[in-house]
Amino acid sequence: MANVIENPKIISRIFTEKELAELENARKLPITYDEDCPETTPEMAMRFRRVNPTRKGKS
Repeated sequence: MANVIENPKIISRIFTEKELAELENARKLPITYDEDCPETTPEMAMRFRRVNPTRKGKS
């Protein structure tokens, strides 16, 4: 994950100890798909379009 904050000093300012424990427990749970959030099939992924397409020629 590209946007993961790994600095403990920053993390402790953002989250409480209880929130960190909840996040750690959530990481251990399996992903549960349902009718509102189905698993993405390869066909669905091919049809996916970005909401904000990247600009060509600018970095």
